[in-house]
Amino acid sequence: MNIDMKMDQINRAIWSAQKWLGWFGQLDGWTDRGEAAAVAWVSDRARGAPILDIGVGGGRTVSIMRAISSNYIGIDYTPELLEVCRARHPGVSFRQMDARDMSAFADGSFDLVMFSYNGIDAVDMEGRRAILRESARILRPGGRLLFSTHNMLGPGYRESVWKHLPKWSWNPARYGWRILKMMYALPGASWNYLRNARFNQDFDGYAVHVCGAHNFGLVIQFTTLAHQLGELAKAGLVTERVLGNETGQAVRRGDDTREIKWFHFIARKPLEA
Repeated sequence: MNIDMKMDQINRAIWSAQKWLGWFGQLDGWTDRGEAAAVAWVSDRARGAPILDIGVGGGRTVSIMRAISSNYIGIDYTPELLEVCRARHPGVSFRQMDARDMSAFADGSFDLVMFSYNGIDAVDMEGRRAILRESARILRPGGRLLFSTHNMLGPGYRESVWKHLPKWSWNPARYGWRILKMMYALPGASWNYLRNARFNQDFDGYAVHVCGAHNFGLVIQFTTLAHQLGELAKAGLVTERVLGNETGQAVRRGDDTREIKWFHFIARKPLEA
């Protein structure tokens, strides 16, 4: 089984697990300052225009995007999550679709395409390139793609199970609760890490690696800023802005990115001649 098929198998199992469906269904609002700043940057250009929300999951971003435009479609490749999303947002247009193949949409269908919460990291490099090409195809000239992706040079890369060790607190009750949470999470996290770490691979500018999210239940891509800038250019998109997740501040090529866990990219489809 190739790495793309294995990543799909591992990651889809997490997305569709009953344990996590309820968690996704409760998420609301921004993931971080970077996402809020990125959406603010693109919102005026997309006001009232067609929007595609890729990887809509349990519906966290639906209200955020529909505040910009009611001309909205959300897609996800996990049917179980779409059921949660439809129950949460009745009457809104959602479709089951894999972002690697969005042939159901005509060229130039949208002014804004968003793929939030590092969803693009859940597939291999060829799948990632297909998503960027498809996004560029369905964007109108001048339209924008907004997505987030894990930083290979940041603190999230090479996370270990020791992240579950409790932080010290002078409050005995609080510290005791943290110990109980660790005792509950550590065995499963350790098993997931050992099971998934065998798929770790490093490449030039990016890597496939087990991720600390969902108790090390995911295998995802991490990338460097420079590599992602190059991939966007190959897809025919012009990078307008890159923001750090925690601060929402602009990041430029050559900056020290070691404290940034993930990036928010804003890329534009050039105007036709």
